[in-house]
Amino acid sequence: MAHIHLEDGAFSFQWISIWWILAIIVVCLCMYWMKNVKKSNDNKVLTIAGMCTAASFAIFQVNIPLFGGVHMNLTPLIGILGGPAVGGIIVFIVNILSAAIGHGGWGMIGANTLVNITEVSVAYFTYRGLIKAKLSLFSRAGIATLAGLLLGNVIMIVIILISGIQGVTQSRMDILYGLSLLAGVNMGVAVIEAVLTGYVVSYIRKVRPDMLSEAEPLV
Repeated sequence: MAHIHLEDGAFSFQWISIWWILAIIVVCLCMYWMKNVKKSNDNKVLTIAGMCTAASFAIFQVNIPLFGGVHMNLTPLIGILGGPAVGGIIVFIVNILSAAIGHGGWGMIGANTLVNITEVSVAYFTYRGLIKAKLSLFSRAGIATLAGLLLGNVIMIVIILISGIQGVTQSRMDILYGLSLLAGVNMGVAVIEAVLTGYVVSYIRKVRPDMLSEAEPLV
């Protein structure tokens, strides 16, 4: 949901480098965890990763003409199905593919990856944290989606405010006001994504419950 739709040159080279470096570090940690801790190299993980990457990239390109354009990206669903490590790699790939077709600048990939990894991780841990609560699967997935997208919007705003936008004469308070309006619109669309995610997770539990094993408690 949250995505920095700025072209190259909007951030200074210093901040572009910082966000890229942080994103690469996080992605490398995801790869290390998958290989050496979880040892996730089975076909099921690869199938889920491929499916989520394709679905996220496809829906990412569907623009909703509100406030300059917003969209869904299925990051909470990715987190619920694949977990933070697999999800982190997926959103990194999706951001690269999106930049390749002009959806945001190449310099924004690092920052956007951090935003989306936040959404993936928060949704995953919220979904798991609600397992013991007396909630339906639909409600758990919906709440996890809203939590992930809310934190993603917060991180997006923080990154932009810290980095500053070159060539913009507005004060930081004016920028914050505009970004807050955008986040409000994003959260309106997040409600739709929460309902969609709830239905998808409920359906998957009925037909392929094994796909949700990553989101179940560790035993």
